[in-house]
Amino acid sequence: MLFAPNGDVLVVQRTSDEGWELPGGRLGASEDAKEGVKREIAEETGLEVDLGHPVHATAWRNDDDNGRFGVYYHGIVTERTVSLSHEHAGYEWLSPRKAERRLSGPQGDAVSNALEVHDE
Repeated sequence: MLFAPNGDVLVVQRTSDEGWELPGGRLGASEDAKEGVKREIAEETGLEVDLGHPVHATAWRNDDDNGRFGVYYHGIVTERTVSLSHEHAGYEWLSPRKAERRLSGPQGDAVSNALEVHDE
């Protein structure tokens, strides 16, 4: 997930169903995890991220009953101007608490976990 210097979190709105999510995506076969996350973020938002350590990992079933596994990293960006890909229709920079409420279970949990990890 992307944090601005003031602590806001970037959430993006999917074009497909207008739901909200954190920027990121699927990695290619044999792609380094951190490099793949940076690539996905750059493709979806146009932002370069300083990617830290993983802060949350979870497995779930999506709406089509397909198994999913996600790893969420704490990332910091200095730029707040977003250039969205065709996959997303909008974006917002939200306080972490507002981002938690806007996102689905696993992604909201990731924001909460990132706050706990970085408050220690």
